[in-house]
Amino acid sequence: MSLCRYLPTPSDRMSVLWTLLSIEDSIVLEYGPAGTTHYSVGLFGSMGLESEKRLYTTHMSEDDVVMGDVSRLENAIVELDCAHRPKVIFVVASAITAVIGTDILGVCHYMQEKVSARLIPVDEGGCGCRGDYTAGLKTAYSLLAQALPNPSAEKRPVCNILGASAGSFRIRSDVWELKDLLHRAFGLKAGAVLGLETSVEEIENLGAAALNIVLRQEALPAAKALQAQFGTPYVYSSPYGYNGTLTWLEEIGRALGTPPERSVIRRLRERAEEAGQIRMYVQMGRKKPCIAMVGEYEVVRGLSAFCGDLGLPIAHQICTHSLKDVSDVGEMVHYAKEGERLTVLKSLRKGLLLADDVSAHVAADDNVYVCVSAPFFRHRQIATHLPIMGERGADMLLEEIYRYLNVLN
Repeated sequence: MSLCRYLPTPSDRMSVLWTLLSIEDSIVLEYGPAGTTHYSVGLFGSMGLESEKRLYTTHMSEDDVVMGDVSRLENAIVELDCAHRPKVIFVVASAITAVIGTDILGVCHYMQEKVSARLIPVDEGGCGCRGDYTAGLKTAYSLLAQALPNPSAEKRPVCNILGASAGSFRIRSDVWELKDLLHRAFGLKAGAVLGLETSVEEIENLGAAALNIVLRQEALPAAKALQAQFGTPYVYSSPYGYNGTLTWLEEIGRALGTPPERSVIRRLRERAEEAGQIRMYVQMGRKKPCIAMVGEYEVVRGLSAFCGDLGLPIAHQICTHSLKDVSDVGEMVHYAKEGERLTVLKSLRKGLLLADDVSAHVAADDNVYVCVSAPFFRHRQIATHLPIMGERGADMLLEEIYRYLNVLN
């Protein structure tokens, strides 16, 4: 990891932990020193994740490291099983245990007969050296999709939502919007929301769903694994903007073999047509707008398409994480060195900045800023009905775009 002046990109280890912490009826036990786990708690709290009685560490002494003694881990597994009776205990490697090569898988194997909870080892990503947090998300989603689903689960008319990362800004509001769209357009309910506020039982029933909706590319391997095992089709799409939401609903309709409710489609088309009038507003303005975006891949891609629908020029599309596993990058860039990204942000003047709090702090004050991504320190995520995705998210963004154009001219 290169030196950072502000907040570094989270590692794969961090995203594995925040994904597992979103699962009720489970416990996350990290085999490592107390310091590494203590450092994580503050971040998870800002995401709205409950870590009390959910996240534990074994503590480690120098003797444990030197001698390879795993008795602390064995005792912790038994103690947690007796005290809390969880359905699942995720045993996660830390940086130290990954370096010394502790056999987490082997320990879980021989300890399984001594406890009631199911032990699931997570020995990847302990060093944070496999990549940034997107690598950890892919690991966690794939693990859950393969380790927990019940092979005999009976099919139900529900949709799973895969890839709702707790680290994404306004993700609870986005999921609320998606659930509402699914209900209004298809009469469907959501099953498991993988990565956010789900349970062991819901994940066990992943294979019972009629469709999997994939919100981010890190969840694609999980969707493909579920398709191979249960024959469940999936749609990889995130609904940003009116036309983006229309496309999303139409893709779901094709996968289900059922067209979306006409009234929902008609309303979205009307909203898209009304929003198109902004092109005339832009042409009549004295100054040309300038849009800059900083965020996760799907967010930047979706918002760029929305701005394109409105005829708004996009000056910068900056992704906050690695793009090495993304095939369709387009004009989006990722700066491995923080300094390069800061230089671009400092050069922005009188633009609309759809980004995070750090980017807004660095950019000049004459830019109009809208928070659409993490990290954030000027904001608190309290409301769960203020999405960025879907129809309501497009309404909010359109209001902010008009505000910017009024300030610009």
